[in-house]
Amino acid sequence: MAHHENKSPDRVAAGLKAAIHNPNVSAEAKERAYEKLDDMGIASDTTVTHENRVLGGYKATLNNTRTSSQAKQHAREVLEAAGYGIERDPSIPEDEHDKRIIAGYKAALHNPRVSKEAKQHAKDFLEEVGAL
Repeated sequence: MAHHENKSPDRVAAGLKAAIHNPNVSAEAKERAYEKLDDMGIASDTTVTHENRVLGGYKATLNNTRTSSQAKQHAREVLEAAGYGIERDPSIPEDEHDKRIIAGYKAALHNPRVSKEAKQHAKDFLEEVGAL
């Protein structure tokens, strides 16, 4: 029997949400908290908020002068896979850029933290370019 079965679901959810926002909690523990919230059927709001924060971090990466070009390229790929239009890095050849974008969209299809809408966008794009 899980230790929280006799506790109020609202209190359990509040504790899980607090863990997600606690900077002292490991990424693995936060992931487990997301999964427990999802199992409880209440993760959708938290997942959307989390996804928005993650995408916001990738947007910030693009504007950070201390970020490597590889990190910026990865951020572009993630953001494009999520449906955001991002300018291509001129230092990357166009054919290589296209390969990376396709890889990013394919990865988005299997990422549990990508919204259904973003997965549908990725699927539509991959079908359009004949990459599925």
